[in-house]
Amino acid sequence: QVQLVESGGGLVQAGGSLRLSCAASGSIFSINAMGWYRQAPGKQRELVALFTNGGSTNYADSVKGRFTISRDNTKNTVYLQMNSLKPEDTAVYYCYANAILGYWGQGTQVTISS
Repeated sequence: QVQLVESGGGLVQAGGSLRLSCAASGSIFSINAMGWYRQAPGKQRELVALFTNGGSTNYADSVKGRFTISRDNTKNTVYLQMNSLKPEDTAVYYCYANAILGYWGQGTQVTISS
């Protein structure tokens, strides 16, 4: 079992920045991928950024150059630095970890005003 707790969402104006955090606990030794997805109202959940097995990263095309995923292994925490935010980035952001099974955080709301 893996538990994920997100923090850092909020309301910012377009062009602003936010940093999301996701702290993992439990069977963290079994995690082989970890990152962020988001779901906007009426849309499917989509990948935002992900550390994959081996340490490489995947980003959605829509966030490349604006968002950066990073991690602190000493804190078992993954971060998502979001810059140059746009109204279309408004969504609930979910932390995800794959550890044989997939695990999701509770989600954190990010709202970008125009």
